[in-house]
Amino acid sequence: MAADLGTLAPAVGERGIIGLGEEVWKEHLQTVKDFWDSLARYFDGLEVSGFKIYQDGLLANGDIGLKIVEEGLKSGSKNYEIISKLIHKGAVLVKTEDFALVKKERNHLIDLTKARTKREKLIAYLKYKLSKNQLLKGRDRFIAERINETLKEGETGILFIGAYHNIIPMLNEDISVKEVKKIDKVREYQRLLPFHKKYKEQFEGLSRYMVSSVNEI
Repeated sequence: MAADLGTLAPAVGERGIIGLGEEVWKEHLQTVKDFWDSLARYFDGLEVSGFKIYQDGLLANGDIGLKIVEEGLKSGSKNYEIISKLIHKGAVLVKTEDFALVKKERNHLIDLTKARTKREKLIAYLKYKLSKNQLLKGRDRFIAERINETLKEGETGILFIGAYHNIIPMLNEDISVKEVKKIDKVREYQRLLPFHKKYKEQFEGLSRYMVSSVNEI
């Protein structure tokens, strides 16, 4: 959601409208909102006392981590709204990411959104493309290590993670994983978004999945 993109939100919105048209972009934003609403309803019904929360992009725990959640909540983030409710129900926030890796990736994205000339856009795109996979793998390794180190026997964790991460194969074998939303379907929705007209029926089915109740999965 725009609240999670921070300063990148206006540029992403502008590119979305240019690439998809205003009507389709608005429909996409509504799908994203309804996606988070379906997750909120699911987590509202869980007893989570003692659960550990791992959040994509979360660089600290303790008081600093709680401050990050508070700021996200104030900005209107549905993601952080859910986390805030989980914490109030007894869940524990855990530092999930490495600051240096997150900062490098964000800097590349900022360069992409700020580029104006064709030359600037090409240079920013090539720099990001060359480093993207390496940065993502580095972040995945760090996140998996954090989970492996901090999630003890008999404990339960909740991981909020972007669809293009690939954490599960790096987790210890004794960690059982339940996908609340199937990551392959979320990826496919994102992949087909620019081609929604060509794959209309398939895309509409994925859109329905994105907003469906977790109990219907």
